[in-house]
Amino acid sequence: MNSVGKELIINVTSSEINIALLEGKELIELNKERNDTIFSVGDIYLGKVKKIMPGLNAAFIDVGYKKDAFLHYLDLGPQFRSLNKLLHLGLSEKYRVPPLHKFKTEPDIDKGGKITAVLSPGKYVLVQIAKEPISTKGPRLSSEISIAGRNLVLLPFSNKVSVSQKIESAEERNRLKRLIVSIKPNNYGVIVRTVAEKRKVADLDNELRDLVKKWEGAFKNLKGAYPPRLVIRELDRTSAMLRDYLNSTFNNIYLNDESIYKEIKDYIKNIAPEKEKIVKLYTKKVPIFEKFGIDNQIKSLFGKTVPFKNGAYLIIEHTEALHVIDVNSGNLSKSEKDQETNALEVNLAAAEEISRQLRLRDMGGIIVIDFIDMHTQENKHKVYEKLQELMSKVKTKHHILPLSKFGLMQITRERVRPEMNIKTIEKCPLCSGTGEITPSIILINELENKLKYITSRPEKGKITLCVHPYIAAYLTKGVLSPSRKWQWKYKKIIKIKSDSSYTFLEYHFIDSDNKEIIL
Repeated sequence: MNSVGKELIINVTSSEINIALLEGKELIELNKERNDTIFSVGDIYLGKVKKIMPGLNAAFIDVGYKKDAFLHYLDLGPQFRSLNKLLHLGLSEKYRVPPLHKFKTEPDIDKGGKITAVLSPGKYVLVQIAKEPISTKGPRLSSEISIAGRNLVLLPFSNKVSVSQKIESAEERNRLKRLIVSIKPNNYGVIVRTVAEKRKVADLDNELRDLVKKWEGAFKNLKGAYPPRLVIRELDRTSAMLRDYLNSTFNNIYLNDESIYKEIKDYIKNIAPEKEKIVKLYTKKVPIFEKFGIDNQIKSLFGKTVPFKNGAYLIIEHTEALHVIDVNSGNLSKSEKDQETNALEVNLAAAEEISRQLRLRDMGGIIVIDFIDMHTQENKHKVYEKLQELMSKVKTKHHILPLSKFGLMQITRERVRPEMNIKTIEKCPLCSGTGEITPSIILINELENKLKYITSRPEKGKITLCVHPYIAAYLTKGVLSPSRKWQWKYKKIIKIKSDSSYTFLEYHFIDSDNKEIIL
């Protein structure tokens, strides 16, 4: 576990919640959650089979999204028949749903079976979102349901108990396994998470009871229900991050919204009472992301070019099929060290930034990295091992191939949410991105036309025209300057005020009450 302190900064706006995870003041993860977000990973829906695709051995399911969701046969789960039987008992008005520990399960489905043997159009199914809608695709589904808690993950219809291998002590892993086996009800499997290490039996027992209650309570509300319908909502992303990441290395959680502050404080009070004091309400006038230096990091980290060490930089390109990352040495190539040593130094530093970028942008699919050429196999292996080590700390499933003889490395990384894509290049206020601006001589005619319209209205008092200093100089130069001619022509006091913060062709008219005249 990394010993560097972590901070969670939460910026709540009217339309979305922005969540930044800092490690040693460096931004390592950024999430944006819209206030109307639906179809999040972990949500459980009652869906309806719309179409069977025998060639794909899959079905398209209506869960209420604009595009039907995709359910492959291999994602049904071995106990699909048992789940389906329980679902129909839950939907029926005639029968009472028995507790799962008293439920008689059905035989497992065939691993190499066909979708047509278990599903048909019009059937109701209970499904869980495995991947959120990405690009033009609908959600990816699974019927192998799991319900995550702080310390445990509940697996209905499975009797297996497994313990996180990240708990290093074999003695502790055995203790936790014996403990869960002794307290779990029949027909439930459990995954014991890393944070459960050294937890007391009472804590784990209470959490297990709550997860079982959540699962069985959902079926009590299904009587007479019609799809599409949300059955169990996963925690919002903020709470899910707290559940998954909160540990002894967390120092502070800052957020700028009082109602969500209270919600998170109550949530942490339940899952980790000793951490309640780290939740802090931010009330200063300076925007919260600006105060913690997050805005600057976003601008520098989400562009096409990302600097990382002594002038070295990455160029990141995105295509429909894959992501390409090119490593460039920049000023480091002028170092007095030999070429091979320089290349190794830059590539090792690049590996750190690349692992950060993959997590930060949540890049998924195929990633191809063009490292600086190295000649020795030993150095190539060092870079490969470095990236393996860095990526091992991340929970997302991935696979890394060693560097090829051309210095290319391929990574496949699972993506369950849309990639974080933030535009860091701003559109030029002068040309609106066209690369061309209106001739400045025409601006003077435009100003006079606006002035003519303003003076025709029954407004009294002087008019102040605020412009760029260069334009102000032109308008006021000489006895017969344009501003003097306008005063004589329109019989109004017209004051020209220069403002160096204005763009070249920007202007504003202000009335005698110091209010902008809206045209």
